[in-house]
Amino acid sequence: MTYFSRRLPPLLALLCLLSLLSLLTACVAPGATGQSGKSSQTGAGTASPTAASQSGAMATPASASSIDKCPQELSQVIGCMTPQAIRTAYGVQPLLDKGFTGKGQTVIDIVSFGSPTLRQDMQVFDRQFGLPATDMQIISPLNEPEYDPNKDKDGWAGETTLDVQIIHAIAPEAKIVVLVSPVAETEGTIGLPEFRQLIQYAIDHKLGNIVSQSWGASELTLENAQGQQEMQKWNPLLQKATTQQGITFFSSSGDHGATDFMDMQSRHLGSVPTTGFASDSPWVTSVGGTTLVRNGSTFSERVWNDKTDAASGGGFSRFYSMPDYQKTLPATTQQQFQNRRGVPDVSAVADPDTGLAFYQGGAWSLAGGTSASAPLWAGIMAIADQMAGRPLGFIDPALYKLAGSGTYTEDFHDITVGDNTNHAARVTGYQATTGWDAATGLGTPDAEHLIPDMIAAMKS
Repeated sequence: MTYFSRRLPPLLALLCLLSLLSLLTACVAPGATGQSGKSSQTGAGTASPTAASQSGAMATPASASSIDKCPQELSQVIGCMTPQAIRTAYGVQPLLDKGFTGKGQTVIDIVSFGSPTLRQDMQVFDRQFGLPATDMQIISPLNEPEYDPNKDKDGWAGETTLDVQIIHAIAPEAKIVVLVSPVAETEGTIGLPEFRQLIQYAIDHKLGNIVSQSWGASELTLENAQGQQEMQKWNPLLQKATTQQGITFFSSSGDHGATDFMDMQSRHLGSVPTTGFASDSPWVTSVGGTTLVRNGSTFSERVWNDKTDAASGGGFSRFYSMPDYQKTLPATTQQQFQNRRGVPDVSAVADPDTGLAFYQGGAWSLAGGTSASAPLWAGIMAIADQMAGRPLGFIDPALYKLAGSGTYTEDFHDITVGDNTNHAARVTGYQATTGWDAATGLGTPDAEHLIPDMIAAMKS
């Protein structure tokens, strides 16, 4: 999620305070979470390519030196990351230098409402960091009345902007399709039928082969009959899309560590460990979060945990059993699963204090949450599909195959420091350890090695 979380009123207040103390220029309103994002943009009816999509020209930054420098407003913020810094940390920059930029690929971003300033914001972002003009299309195909019970449109706007800027920062020549629902996704099944329709629309119209989902609903709010019936409708959709139609899905694992909300208003955290949908689906690649620290030309990472109520979502599903690809993990690791689906599968930077500089509505700020790490992986996937020359589709089995191979330490940065305990809810989390863990999964990517190894693993 991004650290604008519609579902986190207390967290939002904390982040605004942190932003003030860190001299950040803005704090994004509630609305997105690696578990269930919220964002906003109006727009009815038809696809509307942005003006940027008509030009492949590089945007000109204020100066060449600004490409790897944060904007002046964030120049005193130690943790500020530029697109180039994040690409360097995750081994993406060498691939871009070889021409693997996501060209010819399309990433689909599923959101509620969208953002009314997205086009203008992207122009400023691209100019600041010398990126190509964003090839973007916004489609609002659902003919339904707007429904926003929690007044989350501002938060959804931030989520949408963050998603697009991170995808574009990683895969600057990939096309981005923003699929917009007029119904807010909150907790329980609210918004899920509409998102399911958007995914079906993307499949029917062959819009792209990569889907980024910076939203989610706590399993604690999906235990009733209505919740189970809705999830049963998603299962065949996701299975067929990944295994037969070549689509790869990334979902944020959540921003509340080892637990999540237990009520429909997203006000009360559960007192028991839990995960969220759609991150818990075995057909989705679940993405957790880290804190990324830059030390000159090197980087280090640990589990993202602010020691209050925000941390990398992770744990074990009460709905889904352990998929076959996780049964390849070492026996000692498997013991904690108790035949349950474990999340996350992988991770990337999610700490809003060490996040990407992002621009929205006239202000620069830092973005975080696992709704930042999921689109980051979606951008990496665009490069992978370009390199493979085909849609790779369901990658989870290949990721776990690499985890048991001799290339694991080259393909991933194994996160071994920290845990995802939620201190506010007093729910003990999971300790990062060697190999897979329920805080950061297999770790973060070294794309320069991971992508070719993943392609090879999917051929064998």
